[in-house]
Amino acid sequence: MCGIAGIFNYSALSNEFPKDSVIDMLDVIHHRGPDESGIYSNNQVCMGSVRLSIIDLTSGQQPLCDSSENYWIVYNGEIFNYIELREELKSLGYKFKTTSDTEVLVQLYAHYGKNCLNKLNGQFAFAIWDKRKKELFLARDRVGIRPLFYSVFNGLFVFGSEIKAIFQCPGTDPSINYNSLKQIFTFWSTITPYTIFNNVFEVPPGHYAIVKQGKGIEVNRFWTLDYSSITPFKSIDDAKEELSFLITDAVRLRLRADVQVAAYLSGGLDSTYTTALIKSVDHSVLNTYSIGFQDAEYDETKYQKEASEYLQTKHSARICSSTDIAGIFPSVMWHGEMPILRTSPAPMYLLSQKVRQDNIKVVITGEGADEMLAGYDIFKEDKIRRFWANEPASTCRPALLQQLYPYIAQLHNARPGMLKFFYGYKLQETANPFYSHLLRWNNTSHIQQFFNKSIIETVKDYDPLSELDAMLSANYSKWSGLAKAQYLESNIFMSSYLLSSQGDRMAMANSVEGRYPFLDYRVIEFAAKLPDRFKLNGLNEKFILKKAAGNHIPKSINERPKQAYRAPISSTFLGKNVPEYVNEILNEKTINDFGIFDAEQVANLRKKIIEPNQQTEMNNMALTGIISTQLIVKQFIKSPSPRGAKRVNPRIIIEKN
Repeated sequence: MCGIAGIFNYSALSNEFPKDSVIDMLDVIHHRGPDESGIYSNNQVCMGSVRLSIIDLTSGQQPLCDSSENYWIVYNGEIFNYIELREELKSLGYKFKTTSDTEVLVQLYAHYGKNCLNKLNGQFAFAIWDKRKKELFLARDRVGIRPLFYSVFNGLFVFGSEIKAIFQCPGTDPSINYNSLKQIFTFWSTITPYTIFNNVFEVPPGHYAIVKQGKGIEVNRFWTLDYSSITPFKSIDDAKEELSFLITDAVRLRLRADVQVAAYLSGGLDSTYTTALIKSVDHSVLNTYSIGFQDAEYDETKYQKEASEYLQTKHSARICSSTDIAGIFPSVMWHGEMPILRTSPAPMYLLSQKVRQDNIKVVITGEGADEMLAGYDIFKEDKIRRFWANEPASTCRPALLQQLYPYIAQLHNARPGMLKFFYGYKLQETANPFYSHLLRWNNTSHIQQFFNKSIIETVKDYDPLSELDAMLSANYSKWSGLAKAQYLESNIFMSSYLLSSQGDRMAMANSVEGRYPFLDYRVIEFAAKLPDRFKLNGLNEKFILKKAAGNHIPKSINERPKQAYRAPISSTFLGKNVPEYVNEILNEKTINDFGIFDAEQVANLRKKIIEPNQQTEMNNMALTGIISTQLIVKQFIKSPSPRGAKRVNPRIIIEKN
């Protein structure tokens, strides 16, 4: 696992480009790879990496070239099937200097070119320089587990694992993209390839980019999530056996490392099952970690302890208070680089901090199961609303809505009339391609009322849903309602928010690599071909996974209602101990100076949310969204952090073209 950065002077052959900036770029993402660093440079391209050494600790240094010395690579991630690919290449006559997956990847590209991407089972973002073609090739894994950003200005193509690396290059001028801000205050995240900043883009998940001298940038897809083909399994037991095999093998591959591998154990079905599979593959002592909360509303330590005792792991919990979350929140935004609507990433930051303090670099987690196997309440919500829409006058059908979101008191305890009003938004528009998410996105978009008049005027004609509509898969309209909902949740919420703000960024902030068996592409493609009833059986979520896990985990955990991972908000930012930075960024002068929100409306929200009956989910999300946006503006635009003492001392390879 690493961080990568580079500059390609793709507009002209010249030595006049800021090569030295690559050291600054690596320095600012030093947390992604504190073990060592390196740079490859010629008169057209300069690229480097900071390395978190996990595989081949002694000889896997980057940048690294293939055996012909024509291709040079910087690489962030893991190719889990690198051993098998190495044997394939050796049978073709290739020789290796290291035992790293990095060398396997660059040799694979040398032989297969872009088609090598279809052979990779992993989580990756990499750049390869082709000396002969004078061409830069970049690629990102299928679902976007690892980030890869780029910008183009002054004839330069600049890329990095994090946006802050790009901003170290002279000529960048960070500014907020207001259309992207509207996306976040609709979808909870930007939609690819956009970021919150103007002229900074991401290579989309499942895509590669080619940058060639004099020809600009070409971005193409190599993989997509597709629900077009459903496998006619003889029985759910047959499907369960295949799923069990695939997930077990995904876990086996993700245990490949030359350092200790631990696991996150939340006490839910997904992480408990993956932990059980780790124990079945490797019988040695397994360290597991979890988040606990002082606030009982969010705490799951009871189930975490039960799972740990059942599976006999060496378990540690990081108990979080609202004060802990408030204290770390500015760092969370610095690493996350995008406004967020919930505080959930903060405890993940604190958890990875604890893991790293125990000198552990790798953790296996359960992310992806909810998206791929229909675990979220939004999938049930879609099914109930469609059922209700067939008989909108029914009084019993909407009663099913009481089974949703038991962890949100305002909804769980609401009267039937209130539930019908809340869930009835565009009830009969079942042909709408976004039907499953219309209610969520409409509720989230109300936060836009806190924009000031200037921003409202700027974005009034921009429709994020129209832009998203143009990005949908060609076969999307033919899929089932559940498949459409899963596609939206996976491509927007999971890729752009969950795997970024709560995944890569919070783990790598503390030099910890997360690995996700449920996001093995074989598991994903298998799940996409399952009949809907195998995933959501009636209102029983992750039906097939519960069957697969049945003999491996405690019955109480397998059958417990899903509890969404959430963290305190109002107690974090309000009350007796308001963090100093909150008062600073929410005062009238600062709000007016930053130019995004209406100071009077923000002040009214703060007054309102102090009242117990006004601590609604929407008000809490609005408060978090405002605070996080203000921190982004402060940290990246108004007063970016000064550069400190250099933390990287890269090994530098200089070649002449």
